Amino acid sequence: MTARFDYIVVGGGSAGCVLASRLSEDPTVKVCLIEAGKRDVHPFIHIPAGFAKMTGGPWTWGLQTVPQKHANNRKISYVQGRVLGGGSSINAEVFTRGHPSDFDRWEREGATGWAFKDVQKYFLRSEGNTILSGAWHGTLGPLGVSDMTAPNVTTQAFVQSCQEMGLPYNRDFNGPTQEGAGLYQLTVRNQRRCSTAVGYLRPALARKNLTVVTNALVLRILFEGRRAAGVQYAVGSKVMIAAAEREILVTSGAIGTPKLMLLSGIGPAEHLRQHGIPVVQDLPGVGENLQDHYGVDIVAEIEKNISLDKYNKLHNMAWSGLQYAVFGTGAAASNIVEAGAFWRTSPAVDVPDIQFHFLAGAGAEAGVMTVPKGRAGITLNSYLLRPKSRGTVRLTSADARVDPQVDPNFLSHPEDLRLAAKGVMLSYEMFSQPSLQKHIREICFFKNKAPSLDECEAYARQYGRTSYHPACTCRMGTGEGAVVDPFLKVYGVEGLRICDSSAMPSLLGSNTNAATVMIAERTADFIRAGA
Repeated sequence: MTARFDYIVVGGGSAGCVLASRLSEDPTVKVCLIEAGKRDVHPFIHIPAGFAKMTGGPWTWGLQTVPQKHANNRKISYVQGRVLGGGSSINAEVFTRGHPSDFDRWEREGATGWAFKDVQKYFLRSEGNTILSGAWHGTLGPLGVSDMTAPNVTTQAFVQSCQEMGLPYNRDFNGPTQEGAGLYQLTVRNQRRCSTAVGYLRPALARKNLTVVTNALVLRILFEGRRAAGVQYAVGSKVMIAAAEREILVTSGAIGTPKLMLLSGIGPAEHLRQHGIPVVQDLPGVGENLQDHYGVDIVAEIEKNISLDKYNKLHNMAWSGLQYAVFGTGAAASNIVEAGAFWRTSPAVDVPDIQFHFLAGAGAEAGVMTVPKGRAGITLNSYLLRPKSRGTVRLTSADARVDPQVDPNFLSHPEDLRLAAKGVMLSYEMFSQPSLQKHIREICFFKNKAPSLDECEAYARQYGRTSYHPACTCRMGTGEGAVVDPFLKVYGVEGLRICDSSAMPSLLGSNTNAATVMIAERTADFIRAGA
């Protein structure tokens, strides 16, 4: 028997939870949310510091890139959430929205009506800030946002070191000025992670018109002529069909969304034919234009065990767990990535073109150089905000259970490599300022010797990684390469929209989660208005 709904949302990640919640506010419509992963019940999801334990295992898709020919032919782990809440359930909870000029650029790139003046109200609608308010912040939204309660002493030293280097102190990266260094605000409410599964979906679960299906892999979208009419999905070995009377909304992320489009016959016709998939709509842009922030970390060993690494010891870990359970404070209440900065690689650049994330510990990121066992450290990550390298997502099989081929093509543009190297040099300089230097025993790899640009380029090739911000693989716009129009409707078919980070025309100059939530909020308005 086929279940029938008005709207089917495919993917229960950051955007999918928003849409399922907003659309089901109307009691006259039936909404179904289908998620491939599990419910967000694991305690590590909800403890801020737990993100370091969530970047592998059953809560992700376990993806790897193809060998990156400009990054020493390394296969790079490519973490994507596979759980209710998606990336918002496993990320580092950093809340940044992007520079206003990013959205003005989107409009110039063909996303008519997506300038900052058009989207700002959706950021404010989503935000439930417990500290900041006024023209730049919302206080009533479902997405809880708050300050770090008690930053580590090394985090405070980092912010001071940035000021010693000439960066201004910035209290609010989402205010009138992005530039500077400071503590990040977090998607945390009452010392617990506020993912979209928590902030948006959980209050809606009691609604009789909302059905949530987990552990369900959508195999393909079903068409009646040119209209998207339903989805075929599998729960274990059982294959089922759900029908959509009005629309299907795809929110499976920058990797999962193009994969599903291709499996369903929407994409480059020749690629589809190679896999024996009947062509529903020849859209060459599907799976093209993959953009991501290529992060490069440097690590320093510190003299005394004062960073969060001291909680790697069992007795300290036990105390931290007790402190968090009773008071909601202590190391477990930290997101580890406590502070950061937005800066310019050159005075000639108009807006910040590089971002830093300071981690009050070492070893939190898989595959990153760390300190000797038993020692404590700190980590500083940098990445170019608007890279010029472009990659692809392609099928390796017509079987939905087989991973796609993910090729971010990192560092393929020479300028990306040059600026990544500058980021390493700036990171080294930040570590070398008095406030941090007094704590540092040795900056790993560089042995406390300032590196040359060539050395930094070699280091970036060998140690860079994804920053978990893939986007733009089904880009919004007009003309050649566009996949969806400015109302997020897929070109050439009816009843189908793409409403996640894959629809971004180009990559934002910040973390991407808040903007993904904004896209979903705006899509809900489009649907309710019949746009």
